[in-house]
Amino acid sequence: MRKILLPTDFSDNSWNAIKYALQLYKNEKCTFTLLNTFTPVIYQFEYLNEGAFQVEIFETVKEASKNKLEAFSKKIELEFSNPNHTISQISSFNTLTEEISNLYKANVMDIIVMGTKGATGVKEVLFGSNTIHVLKTAKCPIIAIPSEFNFEKPLEILFPSDYQIDFNQKQLQPIIDIATSYHSRVNILNVKYQETITQHQESNREKLEDYFKKVAHLFHSVTNQNVPEAISEFQLKTPINLLAMINNKHSLFENLFFKSKIKQIGFHLTVPFLIIPSTYK
Repeated sequence: MRKILLPTDFSDNSWNAIKYALQLYKNEKCTFTLLNTFTPVIYQFEYLNEGAFQVEIFETVKEASKNKLEAFSKKIELEFSNPNHTISQISSFNTLTEEISNLYKANVMDIIVMGTKGATGVKEVLFGSNTIHVLKTAKCPIIAIPSEFNFEKPLEILFPSDYQIDFNQKQLQPIIDIATSYHSRVNILNVKYQETITQHQESNREKLEDYFKKVAHLFHSVTNQNVPEAISEFQLKTPINLLAMINNKHSLFENLFFKSKIKQIGFHLTVPFLIIPSTYK
């Protein structure tokens, strides 16, 4: 049974991500865990002593979190009732990243599906701060869903790679699972800055060939383009429904999202984005 964590701040964006997850895995037996974390502002003031007022604030926020989670659960049952799916709830006084870390250690989830922005999302920003923190620290795959994205079957998957990563089966399995379930085609896009690739890169390319042998796949190669340009240009020729990348230090992923100011990279995410940690082994 697949275990999926659905962090929510009760924004429209988080509800949209929940809808995507329920539809993506509608034919699989899954346990979905709705997670809301809260840290009342009052707790940020060190000069406040433990007392009745502080406890009352905490209980009020906790109760609001539980009530909203219950409302979301009922909404799921009303709109996406599915005998394959079990819905549970967690309301936690914690930061989102710390709670996700704890839940992963407790084997609560094997994948996270969340929105790219929260309740205070700014349109010009690709990822909200919570999403960025989760992307940097999560130990399991994440699917980030753009605002207002309507569900599409992931028939065309784009997987950019510089072939610098020593791939393993577990890292690629989330892509293979989706491709198998939807009879998708995986488009492996090599973005390079020189005409030839090294022996190490060729070895990793051969690994990909082997790992994807049971799903439809094509290899593509472009030279002298940066990654955002290559992805955008590819989408003009072949509309894709899912972008997948491995988050590896010193890789395409880090260069794309963490070393550039998001507003300046000229790359706007329009499809769901599957991010797989390089430590996922």
